[in-house]
Amino acid sequence: MKNHQRLLNPNTWIIIAIVLIAFNLRPAITGVGPLVGMVRDELQLTSGQAGMITTLPLLAFAGLSIAAPRLAKIWSIEWAILAGLLTLLIGILLRSTGFTVTLFIGMTIIGVGIAICNVLLPGFVKLKFEKHAGLMTSIYTTSMNLFATIASGLSIPLAVNAGLGWQGSLAIWGGIVVIAICIWVPRLRHAQPPAKKDINRQGANLWSSPLAWYVTAFMGLQSLLFYSLITWLPEIVQANGIDLSTAGWLLSFMQLFGLPATFITPIIATRLQNQRLVILFIAFFYLTGMVGLIFVGHSLWLHVLLVFFLGNAQGASISLSFILFNLRTQSAEQASQLSGMAQSIGYLLAAVGPIILGWLFDFTNAWTVPLMILTSFILLLAFAGLSAGKDTYIFSGTPVGKKSSHK
Repeated sequence: MKNHQRLLNPNTWIIIAIVLIAFNLRPAITGVGPLVGMVRDELQLTSGQAGMITTLPLLAFAGLSIAAPRLAKIWSIEWAILAGLLTLLIGILLRSTGFTVTLFIGMTIIGVGIAICNVLLPGFVKLKFEKHAGLMTSIYTTSMNLFATIASGLSIPLAVNAGLGWQGSLAIWGGIVVIAICIWVPRLRHAQPPAKKDINRQGANLWSSPLAWYVTAFMGLQSLLFYSLITWLPEIVQANGIDLSTAGWLLSFMQLFGLPATFITPIIATRLQNQRLVILFIAFFYLTGMVGLIFVGHSLWLHVLLVFFLGNAQGASISLSFILFNLRTQSAEQASQLSGMAQSIGYLLAAVGPIILGWLFDFTNAWTVPLMILTSFILLLAFAGLSAGKDTYIFSGTPVGKKSSHK
């Protein structure tokens, strides 16, 4: 009976809702990566224009992330997340109509919807599960990356083997959004009214905090690396002699390999006085994988090994970014503010990655220079991460300490 009652506990439904929302924060974008070549050929796009397919959502992330905490302030965090899900659904449907203009507009709208949910989830987790923020961050970031992996692996089979074309392959993810909306709507009955207190002073402190900027830089650089590889890894490995279908699965494997790191990193991070050891792990794995892509040659198994390193680095870095929003703040409101700043400025930085790589490839007709540029960004990621790993609260400047990191 007790187990049955637990299943009906409102917190259980909140966790299910969080997981379903997390499912929708990556497939609408990662599902595009394996199809970029197909979309580019059918719509007659240049490589630079093709890079815009994944860059436009990132620009929307940058523009809307800073406004998301304000939406929660006006409507409540629960209603703002619903607005994000509805916006995401509209973008997915518009993108799938098969025209260049609607493709770009749809991808932009998708970015708006994801930005709202992306920014507000860390604050919502801190609001509902403050004492278990590490575990809950592990759950939703792993869920996010799991469906990103599934989307990458299924995109080409859905488009080619199932005969859906790239339009149908991209449209199918709208069904997951509909399910998330259906589970989320009943939770609106328990929506907490927006906080009345003024947050302007704390917001000003946030933008003048070096620690907040280090967290932002880490978020932005890991996003730049993630979305650059999501967009171009299939093209990079095809240039190394890997066939199209296998290239899509390598992209999927990269994300699959990172799932254990995605799950365990926030749990470990909340148990450490600072997170610098985790940063060194991320930097080592990223450097090994990225430099290896330059010299790997045609070996399939070496490519698998390299995407193992890249996947672990990606998985650890994204979940560490999200738990830092909780570890460096003392309330749900502060976590949402830091999340908004980091994702706004961070994704603006990330947006240039796919475009620059596409232009460099068009200019050099090879992937060596783009991969060298990404390697330099890994070094910057390590510097920002080591600085962001300091055990201090941003708003108060007081040390967190081991006990505070568990709160």
